[in-house]
Amino acid sequence: MLAIIRTGGKQYIVQPGDKIKVEKIDKKEGEEFSFSDVLLVEKSKKIEIGTPNVKAEVQAKVLSHGKGDKIIVFKYKPKKRESRKIGHRQPYTEIEILGIK
Repeated sequence: MLAIIRTGGKQYIVQPGDKIKVEKIDKKEGEEFSFSDVLLVEKSKKIEIGTPNVKAEVQAKVLSHGKGDKIIVFKYKPKKRESRKIGHRQPYTEIEILGIK
């Protein structure tokens, strides 16, 4: 069983038991929820493609929240003596896929 979900502006291929990191979701750790934005579902060699969504839900559980690795952004303007160095850490939520209905 396989599904493609959309969350945080990105698409993820998921199966029951998968653990993935997605854009931050405002749920508490240990809380269960479902994704209703399902684009494709495959069940026993039968593929159902949505236009744009399929009538299915993907059950998930929040495992943890965190921040990714630091990315350094350096901006520089030649001949102006102007430079700026900043860092960014993208927040994420780690989830576990429980099942597809």
